[in-house]
Amino acid sequence: MNRTALRAALPPLVALVVLLTLWEAAVRLFEVPVWLVPPPSAVGAVGAREAGSLLGAALTTGRAALVGFGLSAVLGVLVAVTLASSRMVERALYPYTLFLQTVPIVAIAPLLVLWFGPGPRAVAVSSFIVSLFPVIANTLTGLRSVEPPLRDMFRLYGAGRFATLWKLELPAAMPHLFTGLKIASGLSVIGAIVGEFVAGFSEGSAGLGILVLAAYRQLRTDLLFAAVLAASGLGLVLFGAVSLTGARLLRRWHPSAQGN
Repeated sequence: MNRTALRAALPPLVALVVLLTLWEAAVRLFEVPVWLVPPPSAVGAVGAREAGSLLGAALTTGRAALVGFGLSAVLGVLVAVTLASSRMVERALYPYTLFLQTVPIVAIAPLLVLWFGPGPRAVAVSSFIVSLFPVIANTLTGLRSVEPPLRDMFRLYGAGRFATLWKLELPAAMPHLFTGLKIASGLSVIGAIVGEFVAGFSEGSAGLGILVLAAYRQLRTDLLFAAVLAASGLGLVLFGAVSLTGARLLRRWHPSAQGN
């Protein structure tokens, strides 16, 4: 098991080392100003010095992203089930869910501040709005992907609407649902960061979005890179948790998770 994990992790680690080495060499060789593109060594140094601030900011952003992601997971499934209940309902309401995918979150962020006040609530709502549509779209696809013979069999045995949903449609939709959740996990962090750009000022601790803005205004590009990497790491942690949960649940019965 450990050997398999090492074999899977080795190629990206080697690629990372090569990339960082080339980055460091290029910056030093061409004498690029540190304020423009800092070398990885400078980013690592400031990351070590500001580890406490970065960790606190990551926790603040992570809480808002987790709330937004959790809301999108629950409401996304409920909306998808509602849309799948009737073709007429789907045709009437599904186009309006596209609004969540197309609306620029930066444009409506000021409205979120007016409605929910500055701080964590507005940031969590921003995260929720950005991450909701992938859950709806993928879950709906999964619910619609049930093979007709299986539906006919359930109908033949007199299964009601709830029994068909619970025992046939939702299990069949699980791979699609987790695909949507994986997408939503990364988007939730993006939504939280963008929300913090506008709505993140409050009496509580600042999140990564505020740290990015502060570093930019002070031309501390090394700290800006470190904050961006922290945000990426936060997204990877959430994505990894969703992927692991999906693999655990689907491993025994679905081919997409077998061998994980």
